[in-house]
Amino acid sequence: MNMPTNTRLSRRAFVLSSAAAGTGLALGFHFPAGAQSAGADTPEVNAWVVVQTDETCIIRVARAEMGQGTHTGLAQLVAEELDCDWSRVKVQMVSPGQNLARKRVWRDMSTGGSRGIRGSQDYMRQGGAAARTVLLQAAANQWGVAVGEVTVSKGVITHTGSGRKLSYGKVASAAAKLTPPDPKTLVLRDPRQWKLAGKPLKRVDTDLKVMGKQNYAIDTRLPGMVYAAIQASPVFGGKLVSFDASKLKGRKGIQGVYKVDDNAVAVVADNWWRAKMALLDLPIVWNEGANGQESSATIDARLKEGLTATNNVFADIDVGNAPQVIAGAAKRVEAVYSTPFVTHACMEPMNCTALITDYRAEVWVASQNAEASMAALSTASGLPLDKCEVYNHTLGGGFGRRGGTQDFVRQATLLGMQMKGVPVKMVWSREEDMAQDYYRPIGLCKLEAGLDAQGNLLGLQLRVSGQSINAYLSPQNIKDGKDLRQLQGYTAEPSDAQLGYTVPSLRTEYAMRNTHVPVGAWRGVNTNQNGLYLECFMEEVAAAAGRDPLEFRRVLMQKHPKHLAVLNAAADKAGWGKPLPAGVHRGIAQFMGYGSYTAAVAEVSVKGDEVKVLRLVLSTNCGHAVNPDQIAAQVEGSVAYAFDTLQSQSSVANGRMVNTNFDSYPIARLRQLPRIETVIAPTFDFWGGVGEPTICVVAPAILNAIFAATGKPMRNLPLKNHGLRIV
Repeated sequence: MNMPTNTRLSRRAFVLSSAAAGTGLALGFHFPAGAQSAGADTPEVNAWVVVQTDETCIIRVARAEMGQGTHTGLAQLVAEELDCDWSRVKVQMVSPGQNLARKRVWRDMSTGGSRGIRGSQDYMRQGGAAARTVLLQAAANQWGVAVGEVTVSKGVITHTGSGRKLSYGKVASAAAKLTPPDPKTLVLRDPRQWKLAGKPLKRVDTDLKVMGKQNYAIDTRLPGMVYAAIQASPVFGGKLVSFDASKLKGRKGIQGVYKVDDNAVAVVADNWWRAKMALLDLPIVWNEGANGQESSATIDARLKEGLTATNNVFADIDVGNAPQVIAGAAKRVEAVYSTPFVTHACMEPMNCTALITDYRAEVWVASQNAEASMAALSTASGLPLDKCEVYNHTLGGGFGRRGGTQDFVRQATLLGMQMKGVPVKMVWSREEDMAQDYYRPIGLCKLEAGLDAQGNLLGLQLRVSGQSINAYLSPQNIKDGKDLRQLQGYTAEPSDAQLGYTVPSLRTEYAMRNTHVPVGAWRGVNTNQNGLYLECFMEEVAAAAGRDPLEFRRVLMQKHPKHLAVLNAAADKAGWGKPLPAGVHRGIAQFMGYGSYTAAVAEVSVKGDEVKVLRLVLSTNCGHAVNPDQIAAQVEGSVAYAFDTLQSQSSVANGRMVNTNFDSYPIARLRQLPRIETVIAPTFDFWGGVGEPTICVVAPAILNAIFAATGKPMRNLPLKNHGLRIV
């Protein structure tokens, strides 16, 4: 039987509108006209607020939670404007199907680029303020008084004249029937006067995680569910030629072997371990193609060519005549820095459970963009969007991997299409997860500087040669062969990642040199590479000038007060200039990314081949601090992730990734992490991100401290390339 395929929004339009919202499209703020009941006695005050009769306040959130605290922060912002009792707040995640059915009232559902809070704070706060407005009006109507005569505190409404009181739960039904206010009339609270927002409140998911009750997508259990292990071509771009399923005949628990797209094969069994072990024994023939000849050496040669090439290179900033100024300078400094491919290494590997019928498609997944997941589900199943639904879960790590790239959703859907009516839970092995990633792009950067006889910086030129994320995932964002995304942090004009220095002659260039390895967003890309290149080189230039690294930077930052303020905050907290114990050395770095200003001071000791990071002082100005404890936690988490970049790499041999488990791809251990001190210095005049910016200063500050200890710049990561290891 054929199903109706009409829907009001095409898959393409849905994806495009979602992407537009994620990049700043201003959608008209819309409250549903009238109540839509969330239950028999649970009136919906508006799309964001549901007040139950027992005074439980449900705050709906569309963004994903992956440990960064977005659900708590957004709930605080809504609760601040709503003025409810925080102890009665619960968070409910909306689904993309619900969002689509209600004309995307909850707007953008993507969570990336450190935009979880800053990208939705305005309309979320308006949602809370609007709910408060109608709740107060409902109480005033019941009492027959002017709304200006009533006040509210922690969800209890008081009539100032008579002292009468009503709780939100008592008037929610009446409030839900009132006409919502015009958003233009709403006056949001001054962040300096916040009572709930701005405070270090306990996270809404702490108890679940501490008690081991938090459900992740990998925990999904459905009646009649089967399990799938999958392997794609180990060489990127390779194709599946054949597999011999007869070799698994009669094997206990095996329920089928299936081709998935043209590049993968999956084994389905009654439990995942049996499926995985059978897949390991399955004879598979791959057509690796020309990419099977690629290696780290061939890729490195391609990038090195980009450092000196005159073709396919573009300049973004070109002030003065940097090459000429540097050539005529009293002293010249030159260096080439390199950063390798690195993987996301989420603790929860990619997984997705799919249930497909002729009439409906559903997946249970951990996604940073549930709307993108639903688009992938619709495309792979052939069913219209209004017949699809995505049940998003708390993510066991995201870092960019679970965002726009929805390959795991597509694979599970295609498997579900071959086993209609049966829930299929597909889980990638750790090896598959690390072999089939969208990696942080590999890159090289050549930097040159010219100093006068007094050590003043006259000219600076840098060229990044590396792979473009947009070329791989969003070619429509490349204009005339240029990809400005790869120069994040070097922007001259005000932006989310503005350069913090003023140099008389400055030239920044980018040479796009793509490879066969898929690349994607990786918690702070590309600022964490660009911050390392520039800040480590600045340390070299300061040394060549005979200047203190802090003072050298300060001279160049006078026209960048916010950059300078966080640098000074970190230096002051760290006691820069004060004597250190014997064998301990300092390094410093500053950079801007994702709308926030960050700086770091590291204290390090080096003994033989052992590097011990003893202390890190990290300062952040993210404009508004919604929950200081969450900000500190994100800063500390950034330290652990930055440590990975210092000691790990994803190498290529015979076209495939070599480092596919933690035995060859070390991640940070608790024993390696130093004492971490955070300085949060909000200026209350902008909204910046928190999850990613700090990474771009942690690594260069540590490398600069090692430079101070050894006299040798650390230009080529990981540290093992210099015979060093973090202990």
